[in-house]
Amino acid sequence: MDQAGVDFAFVAWREEGSWILVTVPPGPADSLSGLQQHARQRQGDSGSLAFVSVAEEFFVCLRIQGARTRVLLSDVTTALDWPIAEEAAEMLGLDPAAVAEVDDVEPAGDLTLLADFGLSPADVDLLCGDPQLYPDEQITAIAKRIGFDKEMGSVMEVVEA
Repeated sequence: MDQAGVDFAFVAWREEGSWILVTVPPGPADSLSGLQQHARQRQGDSGSLAFVSVAEEFFVCLRIQGARTRVLLSDVTTALDWPIAEEAAEMLGLDPAAVAEVDDVEPAGDLTLLADFGLSPADVDLLCGDPQLYPDEQITAIAKRIGFDKEMGSVMEVVEA
């Protein structure tokens, strides 16, 4: 998608019981602050979710609820190589030296940010730690579990076109 390594980014929110998804253009998708600002403008019944997939290597999910932002980084080790992952680690208050000591794929941040949609922290941890899944597959699994896989499919068709 762009030089920052962004594969795709979208914002999802619920209005009157239905999911609405929109793609995020390259500018705002290149940084978490841009993604956060874009998502904050699209809050529905329970806030919004913003996803960005980077370099087919990791994803970041932001949960925006009013002024509050919660962050999930699917693989903390990517904070050493990718600016957007480094930004996520900074938002989480992670020590760069501690991040450098992590050897395996390990999620960081708020593993409970999808719990009210029925995705437990243990499920998020297992999904993020699965070395067989690419970020788009992880995000698709999340979408299926919380009910916006059909809408995501439509968004992805637009992204790939």
